[in-house]
Amino acid sequence: MILVVGGAGYIGSHFVEELIKEQEMIVLDNLSTGYRYLLNENVHFIEGDLGDENLLNRIFSSYKIDAVVHFAAASLVRESVINPLKYYENNVTATFVLLKSMIAHNVKKFIFSSTAATYGIPNTDLITEETTTNPINPYGRSKLMIEWMLQDFADSYDLKYVILRYFNAAGAHINGRIGESHSPETHLIPIILEHLNGERESISIFGNDYPTKDGTCIRDYIHVTDLANAHTLSLNALLSNKIESEIFNLGNGLGYSVIEVIKACEKITSRKSTIFIENRREGDPAKLVASSSKITEILGWKPRYDLLSIVETAWYWHSQNKL
Repeated sequence: MILVVGGAGYIGSHFVEELIKEQEMIVLDNLSTGYRYLLNENVHFIEGDLGDENLLNRIFSSYKIDAVVHFAAASLVRESVINPLKYYENNVTATFVLLKSMIAHNVKKFIFSSTAATYGIPNTDLITEETTTNPINPYGRSKLMIEWMLQDFADSYDLKYVILRYFNAAGAHINGRIGESHSPETHLIPIILEHLNGERESISIFGNDYPTKDGTCIRDYIHVTDLANAHTLSLNALLSNKIESEIFNLGNGLGYSVIEVIKACEKITSRKSTIFIENRREGDPAKLVASSSKITEILGWKPRYDLLSIVETAWYWHSQNKL
């Protein structure tokens, strides 16, 4: 049985939707940013907090847990700067409690949803797992601290882990039942779609004078189901002892500019956007793109969705659920 913490959130629910086809699982989520309706009715759901040691001990004592998959992190960069206490408490301290409970109950396999924010602003066009980690905000630092804990615990307690550092999750499940919903919404594609659906008056581009092909920032967008499949592949590789402990990037290896994303959304919706150019945001690098060659070589993972497909699934879900 697999314990999925944070499984009612955006990425976690897509992983659960895929994993339920082949594994029995328990989802633990406090529903602070997740939604119970995103989960299949057949999923065993427990409402509770990641840092509740008594609850975790009851779960590990009551069920034979073979592995833990961790999605339960606060993940807003700006919020982490305003309220770092929340991020170190929820991300670092609570994960420590989880790992402590796992080790006490001899659960030794762990998949961790990390982030490209651990790299900060790297001085390279293509980010690999060997790129220096240098996070520039509490969110990125909290995730890197968890990575350090995993590496130390692996050395001392025979813990096996996979750390997945991914970039911009986007899109919705092809079945149209689950998709991306944040409050407040901070991600580019749903913001554009909300505007094109009449829910926002306009959209802003923060800087159009970057050294890129159209002057706007380039980012790496990955379909959420591609991310879910990478987690499933990693989990199965750990459970079958195909791998020990690994760190993998998850990206498309190409990158799309803000203008390209807007145009893709306009094409899929057949609607025209109203755009305002704003000043650059402090700390925004011109380009962040990942190489995923390592996970492709070791596990055979490749992203299946291009930008238009990502937007098409996002728009289908949005139009079904937000009208």
